[in-house]
Amino acid sequence: MSFAWENKLNDFDPAVRRQALQEAERAIADGSVECAPVSGIHNMHCHSFFSYNGYGYSPSYIVYLARKMGFYAVGLVDFDVLDGVDEFLAAARLLGVRALCGMETRVFIPELADREINSPGEPGIAYHLGCGFTASQVPQAQREFAAMLRRNANTRTRKLADLVNAYLDPVTIDLDAVARRFTPAGNVTERHVCSAYREAAEKHFPDAAKRAAFWAEKLALDLETAAALLDNPVKLEGSIRAKTMKSGGVGYIAPSPEAFPALGAMNGFIAGCGAAPTLAWLNGLSAGENDLAELLRLHKRYGTRAATLIPDRNIHGATPEKTVRLCGELDRFVAACRGADIPLLAGTEMNAPGQKLVDDFADPALHKHLKVLLDGIDVFC
Repeated sequence: MSFAWENKLNDFDPAVRRQALQEAERAIADGSVECAPVSGIHNMHCHSFFSYNGYGYSPSYIVYLARKMGFYAVGLVDFDVLDGVDEFLAAARLLGVRALCGMETRVFIPELADREINSPGEPGIAYHLGCGFTASQVPQAQREFAAMLRRNANTRTRKLADLVNAYLDPVTIDLDAVARRFTPAGNVTERHVCSAYREAAEKHFPDAAKRAAFWAEKLALDLETAAALLDNPVKLEGSIRAKTMKSGGVGYIAPSPEAFPALGAMNGFIAGCGAAPTLAWLNGLSAGENDLAELLRLHKRYGTRAATLIPDRNIHGATPEKTVRLCGELDRFVAACRGADIPLLAGTEMNAPGQKLVDDFADPALHKHLKVLLDGIDVFC
């Protein structure tokens, strides 16, 4: 059974979301919405529409989903902003869900400047988190740093759009219009931009054959492949992103130490907000991640107090051989974190269409680590 108020949980108007959340709470209380009993399943890394959610979910909807599915706990993690923290925690209190709030960004690690870490093709640059933020408004001493993170993210996206506009002309976008159309608070990401270019091409080339020919030329595809992509928006947007925005693409902006905060500065900001600096681990295959002892020592020196991972990509490889290797690296990482007394958090991200709402904790490769992950949650919430 579906309810009219469920879609309103994702409305851009916060007043509409608040009203819908109150309706959700009443429906849960009177049994109209059946919720699964709380179990060990959880997702501590959920992006919301304040950065990019593959399903358009708001912080309120993510909490509602967690309550409905019986999550042990749920975590909000948006890129570069804390806009959803107040809403997320208020929704969690109302619906009785354990919750944790974080922020994700990219940092520069000087000691690993010559090594790829967890951002493919970008030596010295690492995705990094802070977990345990308790308010959208940061302390006065941290406000300039928070403004810098938002400003730098917007500047990178605007420069990218300018470059891609020139390449895809006459299919162009107005980034300010994209911000109004796709986001509730103006934090535009690459994925929003890809959706906007797909829609702009549909408007400029209403004829499917002409649109397929345009994408075939711009994305260096054969015509048959381009035509097939028109019926698969997710894959088309992925192709736009890969061809125009990633390494080698016209809109790719090579990272530099000046473009991202240094790890020490970022951890200072996170700690200054009362949160815990958190290492983000990819898969252990890069030069920067392979020496786990060194990596963990380095992060602990900088004040990192937790670690996070995305299990689904660590237990499913493209081949059986790759799966075996990834699972082995996952086991090694979990053991290293336990040995270093670093609590672990895990989630699916939800920042691309098709990503799971929750990991398959029944999978033996992940189930054996479930207690460690639940213990990590208990440290924070």
